Amino acid sequence: MKNFNLDAILEAMLKTSDRVSDLNFSVGRPPQVEVDGQLVPVNFPGLPRLTPYQTEMIAMHMLRGDRELTRALLSSGSVDLSYSIPQKTRFRVNVFSQRGTYAIVLRVIPEGVPTLESLNLPPELVNICRLKNGIVLVTGPTGSGKSTTLAALINKINHDYAYHIITIEDPVEYMHKHIKATVNQRELGSDTKSFAHALRSALRQAPKVILIGEMRDVETIEIAMEAAETGHLVLSTLHTIDAAKTIDRIVGVFPKDMESQVRTRFAQSFRYVLSQRLLPKIGGGRIAALEVLKSTMRTRDYVLKGETEGRSLIDAMHDGSVDGMQTFDDELEKLWTARVITREIALAYSTNPTNLALRLGEGAESETVASGDESMLSMLE
Repeated sequence: MKNFNLDAILEAMLKTSDRVSDLNFSVGRPPQVEVDGQLVPVNFPGLPRLTPYQTEMIAMHMLRGDRELTRALLSSGSVDLSYSIPQKTRFRVNVFSQRGTYAIVLRVIPEGVPTLESLNLPPELVNICRLKNGIVLVTGPTGSGKSTTLAALINKINHDYAYHIITIEDPVEYMHKHIKATVNQRELGSDTKSFAHALRSALRQAPKVILIGEMRDVETIEIAMEAAETGHLVLSTLHTIDAAKTIDRIVGVFPKDMESQVRTRFAQSFRYVLSQRLLPKIGGGRIAALEVLKSTMRTRDYVLKGETEGRSLIDAMHDGSVDGMQTFDDELEKLWTARVITREIALAYSTNPTNLALRLGEGAESETVASGDESMLSMLE
């Protein structure tokens, strides 16, 4: 691979389909693209299977001689960064070591900033952009589109309000121009050493809206709640599969003796928890299914006191459609009824496949996941 042209290889991989979401370079495999959730090999002359030397060359090219990134890769075994083909395509990149070799995965960042309408997101999400304070979380497994949903929310605020918006990302994905708002985007590594440090600094930078790429630790969650309590709108993500698990995660990262205090603070500060999953559509492509938990008197009480028999957040969301709430299984049923997804996909991605199978009618027994309520969620966790 002497004098190889990596950008040309990346461009050729992108041209294999208009639905490429990721590019994968792993030792022992040819270069691969992910299309609709499935890896597809891309054949290049001289690259039947990548060698350790070739993936290391690709990794070093991505790092561009940056000492901080190289040090992070060597010390922790993986590093996040951004990469771009000038004037063409941007990527979110993760380089990681495995069995003594390097592998590289590039997530394609679509050109332009998405809108709520272009993503076909629930109309209720427009109300998030009108909030003056509080916490809004977008949750889901890796690759479920959390960053894209957040970018659409920031884009809407940017068009509607003359606010100061600060984003703290790892790395910066969508590039927001100053429209009505002023948007400053900080990248972990090049602009700040940690989410917590940047978030603490943001409180002194007079923003109205703060986007945190991910709430990874106790300190970041603590400062985020403090920011929400002091009049800021805080948007962030968590790797949790639904609203109930999100509350458990927030509470669980703090010491047990702080549970009551954390529940009180989060019940008062949260405004929405959006959980999403990307589902394969009939005929190709993928569609996002969203669960929407909104702060109401009932849901705040459940967060404050915890869920018990007959007091579940799923029940509250199911009953709260008039307030803009919705559950995954309700949305999956709608998508199946509209013939957007297959019955098998609806059951595989459902929160409670047994109950959903009964709601979908005949054939429930044969298509219910063999292990009862276990579904694809067990893999997502």
